[in-house]
Amino acid sequence: MGRVVRSVAAAVLAAVCACGSRVDASSCALSTGAAVILRSSDFDPDVLVWDSRQRAIDYVDGNIKSANEVITHTLLSQPGTHAVVVACDPASAKPRYTSLVLDTIGIKITSGPNRGRYGWVSSGDAHNGATAQSTPQ
Repeated sequence: MGRVVRSVAAAVLAAVCACGSRVDASSCALSTGAAVILRSSDFDPDVLVWDSRQRAIDYVDGNIKSANEVITHTLLSQPGTHAVVVACDPASAKPRYTSLVLDTIGIKITSGPNRGRYGWVSSGDAHNGATAQSTPQ
């Protein structure tokens, strides 16, 4: 059963990549194939890896209404988890109460207990090696 779910998830992610996005993918901060390290904020460094691009966008936008939706549709990745960028939807998420606009990044996790799984994160949670370390505040 687990292989079927992974195969379906991979097929859906591939279909989204093949369909293209609103803007050329080169406008994304992270390019397809880039190795990244997952890490959120200093306050809460774990990263929620969402099962769909739209849910990841809704989360960043502040439109997730229940904890059950978070529990059902995410993997919790520890800070330092390695991944590879497989897709990017540029400037697709806008956090509330800020003028920032973030990319939504499709990833394949390459380390840790969720190795081999696919999902979606905010560009604020996916860092290249140079920016993966905590920034002094």
